[in-house]
Amino acid sequence: MSDIDPELRRTFRRMPRLILGPTSTRLLQWLVGFSSAKPDTDGLMVGEIATPEASTSMVIYRRSDSKAPAPVVFWIHGGGYIMGSNKTEDYWGEAFCRSIDCVVVVAGYRLAPKHPFPSALDDLRAAMGWVLDHGASHGLDPDTVVIGGESAGGGLAAALVQRLHDEGVTIRGQLLACPMLDDRTAVRPDIGRREPRGWNNGSNYFGWSSYLGTEPGGDTAPEFAVPARREQLAGLPPAWIGVGDVDLFYDEDLEYADRLREAGVPVTLEVARGGPHGYHRLVPKASVSQRFIASAVDFAAESLAG
Repeated sequence: MSDIDPELRRTFRRMPRLILGPTSTRLLQWLVGFSSAKPDTDGLMVGEIATPEASTSMVIYRRSDSKAPAPVVFWIHGGGYIMGSNKTEDYWGEAFCRSIDCVVVVAGYRLAPKHPFPSALDDLRAAMGWVLDHGASHGLDPDTVVIGGESAGGGLAAALVQRLHDEGVTIRGQLLACPMLDDRTAVRPDIGRREPRGWNNGSNYFGWSSYLGTEPGGDTAPEFAVPARREQLAGLPPAWIGVGDVDLFYDEDLEYADRLREAGVPVTLEVARGGPHGYHRLVPKASVSQRFIASAVDFAAESLAG
């Protein structure tokens, strides 16, 4: 525990070591089904939209004094590709809306292993299509969009940005919070030096195998399924990548940041010293958490204003 930030140690010391499998995943998916976004509060309006274009609904955060058309943060929830809900993202919805005059659209998506790739990405592309085609009639500016996500949501954000780029859609920026980008991490023999509590490499292996529908770490992967495997990164929008240096995804995230830079993509890298996976949510008042969120919000604000 000595490598974890002192403000975070108490929380992570109590965290159980959990390796997910089919039974525990179904239980967690069932429990998350009872979650819901907070009702409107303190000048922030929270609503939900179901559209024919998307398989799941979208949760919308906006300020009551927001001016239309408002720029958009298109946000994707995490959960290892196997769990999670777009109704649990008040943390990010409030962080962006309280600092920026924007609308946060949190898209849902179908979960593996019941719905393996490309189900989730297709759902997100459909939700993004609604923003692009119908957002203006709902007070959104479809020409001013940042796409972001956390953990598996960060991986899906990176994949969605790659797909949109290839389709000729312009996005202002990509905001990747401790993103789950590379299935090859799940089969690394040396990863034991960073086997944290919470999301560990056993769970990582199950998440990737569920999402891909095959064993992770193979010679190839389907296009857009594993963002870190894409060879051509030139022309992608500017990126913010934030990760803790004791996060399971630390190496893969830094490598992706380096490859983006080598391809000429501007990158803002926020490394949280002593930060395990998900620490900013679990201990939001810690100094390291506050710096992390402030950096992400600053990037979103600059990208949307640019």
